[in-house]
Amino acid sequence: MNYLTRMNNAPATKGIGKVIFSSSLGTLIEWYDFYIFGMLAKTISVQFFPEGNDTAALLSTLAIFAAGFLVRPFGALVFGRLGDMIGRKSTFLLTLLLMGGSTFLIGLVPGYKTIGIVAPLLVLLLRLVQGLALGGEYGGAATYVAEHAPAHRRGYFTSWIQTTATLGLFVALGVIMAVKGSMSELSFNAEWGGWRYPFWISILLVGLSVYIRLKMEESPLYAKLKSSGETSANPLKESFGNKANFKMVLLALFGAVMGQGVIWYTGQFYAQSFLENTVKLEFMQNREIMLWAIGLATPFFLVFGALSDRIGRKWIMMAGMLLGVVLYRPIFGSLLKSADITEAFLKRDQPGSKTRIIEREPVKADSSQKNGELQIVTHSKTHWLLDNEIAFTESRADTVFSGKTGDMHLAADAKPQQVDKILPLSLKWKFMGLVWIMIVLVTMVYGPVAAFLVELFPTRIRYTSMSLPYHIGNGVFGGLVPFIATLLSASFTTDPLVGLWYPIAVAALCFLIGTIYLSNRIDKNVQD
Repeated sequence: MNYLTRMNNAPATKGIGKVIFSSSLGTLIEWYDFYIFGMLAKTISVQFFPEGNDTAALLSTLAIFAAGFLVRPFGALVFGRLGDMIGRKSTFLLTLLLMGGSTFLIGLVPGYKTIGIVAPLLVLLLRLVQGLALGGEYGGAATYVAEHAPAHRRGYFTSWIQTTATLGLFVALGVIMAVKGSMSELSFNAEWGGWRYPFWISILLVGLSVYIRLKMEESPLYAKLKSSGETSANPLKESFGNKANFKMVLLALFGAVMGQGVIWYTGQFYAQSFLENTVKLEFMQNREIMLWAIGLATPFFLVFGALSDRIGRKWIMMAGMLLGVVLYRPIFGSLLKSADITEAFLKRDQPGSKTRIIEREPVKADSSQKNGELQIVTHSKTHWLLDNEIAFTESRADTVFSGKTGDMHLAADAKPQQVDKILPLSLKWKFMGLVWIMIVLVTMVYGPVAAFLVELFPTRIRYTSMSLPYHIGNGVFGGLVPFIATLLSASFTTDPLVGLWYPIAVAALCFLIGTIYLSNRIDKNVQD
């Protein structure tokens, strides 16, 4: 089929803006719902697990976070089948309701101190519902947009859907920073504190998106199939029982999406976790760095999506994976070394050292009381000048008393101090630049992948066929990056960068398979 014929058979672009907006808004909100849990992992670990072992509590929280990813392939099978049998619109309307409802309910679960082990179990159950819902959302939204788009611009139009995962992360960061900036540290981290507000806000966003999606029409290509009675009676069997189609499912997973998944979660999720837990950056500055880097890099999803319409999808995705393999350890190493003030502090008392305190702010105290228990936390900031070059701010939070009111003997059991770094402006911009580079790599692998997946499978089983490899690659291989990387770092403490070997190995393997076996198709008739 020649180019002119494809152009004539392809859907028109009239109304495509409304299609993209309606699909993207709902998908963005689902990503927001899914990621606020990860953004608040450190706070949540304190609320839903017993005190005494912060590392174990954080790992447990990340494991619950990862559980939401592990069930995404099952959501892809369940909702993919529904999407191919009853339609795209109805299916991803259902996934939106499930995601929004479970997110809102997470914000209502009492903490460990109130209901004990039931608290993390309820959160785990709701995370599993979130994972199932997200497993059905992406394939529907990407397929819906692709089936409205002309073949010669499919990469560009579907790349708008690709921005939603990152924009959902962006919105989650923005909401969390706005809430946290409006209250004290103690108020934000209390059992019923401000950290719950982003979960509650979700219900308003979901209501808006449901209203918009109810006004959407079914995909024209699917509607045509349905009217002619040619929809699949058994999408699972046709997708995975057919040898040729199953081969394409495996090729999509191991040649593209597996590597895309680890690049995405390393650049946008593990980077934040690394800055907070390894580099020890202060909460708000860490999120500010991520927010700016994400905002400045997001337009490149559209750039690489459009470029893939001209030169093909394969080599853009392969280049992103290869650059991740080569650059991750140097970038993360630079982040760690630039913020390492340990050596300067050790030398501060030696003759000739120019490291000194230039300002110490007055100590502030927060107190809270619940069920007869009183907690008093002092906050202080000390500004350091290191060898007349770089000024750091050391932010400390010390629990000076925690226990029953009047029982002052419990003050000896106070929690250990928390010390966070706040970078000077010059280093903050450097950190933004390094994180921005990693997110640009995300846009290279993620921008073209929706068009790539859509073009592999026929319309009658597209929702099912593309959803499974996408959610295994992202949900299993990608979603496990924060947990496995943190676990490796906790197990092999001599190398603070040891956690990077997991995404590097997966991306390298995917690059080899994709380079050898993937074709570089630019255009394929989406109606076949």
